[in-house]
Amino acid sequence: MKRTDLHMLVTGATGFVGSFLCRRLLDKGHHVRGTLLATESPSALPFGVEPAPVEPLGPETRWTEALSGIDTVIHLAARVHIMDDPAADPLTEFRKVNTAGTARLAAEAAAAGVRRLVFVSSIKVNGEESSVPYTERAPLNPTDPYGISKREAEDLLRRIEAETGLEVVVLRPTLVYGPGVKANFRNLMKAVLCGVPLPLASIANRRSLVYVGNLADAVAACAVHPQAGGKTYLISDGDDISTPELVRRLAAALGVPPRLFPVPVFLMRMVGAVAGRRAAIDRLAGSLTVDSSKIHRELNWTPPFSMEEGLRATAEWFLATGRKTS
Repeated sequence: MKRTDLHMLVTGATGFVGSFLCRRLLDKGHHVRGTLLATESPSALPFGVEPAPVEPLGPETRWTEALSGIDTVIHLAARVHIMDDPAADPLTEFRKVNTAGTARLAAEAAAAGVRRLVFVSSIKVNGEESSVPYTERAPLNPTDPYGISKREAEDLLRRIEAETGLEVVVLRPTLVYGPGVKANFRNLMKAVLCGVPLPLASIANRRSLVYVGNLADAVAACAVHPQAGGKTYLISDGDDISTPELVRRLAAALGVPPRLFPVPVFLMRMVGAVAGRRAAIDRLAGSLTVDSSKIHRELNWTPPFSMEEGLRATAEWFLATGRKTS
């Protein structure tokens, strides 16, 4: 039987996904405690979330006070993928935070009597591109420091689960979008809104995305469902689209015409290689889809929002506030 009155700790509660998740958990009747760094104001947490002051995530972070009385931990905090990473050794820095920091949290959670830990990983654990949809059974092939650190974190969590009995649920979302989104997705919206002609019309790929509201709902389900313990799930909206179709849908949501023109993909890749942006071109032109039927089948979960609803909400936020900070 699902419980709706659990005490939950959310790491990364002030972030893009964390704020949506905290509100979702509160709506479901849970008591929510959110981590708060010394550099953050309590007002950064959604209303109703209990602040839990913590040190930055790492191998020596102390979690005793934050974990007191907690039934379930939802772990979102991470060192995220950084374009032009300034670190001399990015993999070491990612491992310190995402791998060792996650293992430290899990070990302390198990010692504190926490029942379940939900770990939001990344589809980058599977890889960057695939001609067929990834499933939970697909071979793992992370290719960048972020993906490697997340895979190693998953491995350590399964080891801690076996040794302590802490239930671990792993979710690997695809590209997450929604109000508050940053980086490439926000840049794409700005280009579409400003009428920048985009040389993407010849791309015939397929990409899976996940709206932040759908991801938050899936995480909330995994936190309480009896059958979720010990499982791994891939998460998407279930509506795979090409890059030019994404531009068209964004343009419709923003109320502007799409401005697309064709350029052969091989030429785009050549120019990208010369300009040192080959990886960015590969993400635009390549395919990466997932089969998320496992979570539908085992947890009876379906995305509460369609992609059109998610893109509309994202566009409305961007028109109101997002473009001011782009």
